[in-house]
Amino acid sequence: MIAVSKTHAAERIIPLLEEGHRVFGESRVQEARAKWLPLRERFGGIELHLIGPLQTNKVREAVGIFDVIQTLDRQKLAEALKAEFVRCGSSRTILVQVNTGEEPQKAGVAPRNALSFIAWCRDELGLPVHGLMCIPPVGQPPAPHFALLKKIARDCDLPFLSMGMSDDFETAIRFGATHVRIGTAIFGARESARP
Repeated sequence: MIAVSKTHAAERIIPLLEEGHRVFGESRVQEARAKWLPLRERFGGIELHLIGPLQTNKVREAVGIFDVIQTLDRQKLAEALKAEFVRCGSSRTILVQVNTGEEPQKAGVAPRNALSFIAWCRDELGLPVHGLMCIPPVGQPPAPHFALLKKIARDCDLPFLSMGMSDDFETAIRFGATHVRIGTAIFGARESARP
């Protein structure tokens, strides 16, 4: 379970850390840096997932903060991640975001392009792609989207499926989610975004 702590202050996160939870998700590089660098000094064993869009100019900073990047969705970003992994001599676990609803306002690779994009990332760039992530369209039943993501993962022999949030995580688990992203059910309504 990824506790989605985006927009929540460190004070809201500390009780979970004190209870032993160590896997968290953030959407913005700057917010994560401000919150998690001090928290990591105080608590060990934290695994931080980037679950929001990543701009190429933030790749170096993101690689320095996050353990898992769940939102690889385009060639330029893949190339920037590869260059940064070479530069720093280490890599991070990567998930490809698939836009299962093919929504124009949403990031992610179209399902019809997912297999070729994943193959290019792994075979041509040597990126450590270990799974897929999706966010189903609001107002649609999530099950068909989770089934589609599971099929793509199976076709690509990928072990990780990040799908399901507070409202639909039980359905996601039935479809084989290995990671669910839970925010509202843990922290309540989001606070306004912080810098």
